[in-house]
Parts: sequence; C-alpha cells; structure tokens
Amino acid sequence: QVQLVESGGGLVQAGGSLRLSCAASGLTFSRNAMGWFRQAPGKEREFVATINWSGTSTYYADSVKGRFTISRDNTKNTVYLQMNSLKPEDTAVYYCAASSYSSSNAYRGDYNYWGQGTQVTVSS
Repeated sequence: QVQLVESGGGLVQAGGSLRLSCAASGLTFSRNAMGWFRQAPGKEREFVATINWSGTSTYYADSVKGRFTISRDNTKNTVYLQMNSLKPEDTAVYYCAASSYSSSNAYRGDYNYWGQGTQVTVSS
C-alpha cells in the first residue's frame, strides 16, 4: 500500500520560509518522479514543482520560480519543498504526489499517488 505523508506546513508571515517534507512508503521511491501541487479555497489544484527520479532535473511553475526549491533524498524516501519569500497568494493546501513516470512532469494526470495535504497559510 502506497503512502505519502506530508509535514511542515503552518502559519508564516509574508517574506518568511517553510520547508515541506513528504515521506513515501510502499513504492520503489527511486523510480518515481515526484511533484508538489497546491489547492487554494475555491480554486483547482495546480502544479507547483516536480523532480525526476534521480534529482537531476527539476521544473517549476512560473509563480514560484526563484522562490521555491524541490529536492529529494532517495536514501530516506523523502521529497522536500523549500519555500522562501512566501506571499499571501501562496496560501493553500500543499499536496505531494508520486508520478507513474521517472521523468519530471507537470501534468496532474501523470500522478497516481497523492498525500493527504498540509496547510500553508501566509499572512500579510
């Protein structure tokens, strides 16, 4: 049974930082690209960042490029999202997801396993 468990969310002031973690189990973690998505109230879930199986290729949504960094540790079956210079518009539930492919990709339909989400709230 595949499980993805996010942690690290919380309340932070604008300009602050948070680091999200996602611990994976039940899959061969090093074979899967991983992604982060987010969903704000009343909006659709949107792509944030993705990383390939080896950690050598990453891709970001334009809205977070230069502020967020995705990384992974295959020895710990964990993917991270370092979020700096946070803005109120970054407020959302953040979801970790495992792709059915090894290469990084932004298409939500390519991700077949999802975590339960962690709330990030950025106050102005």
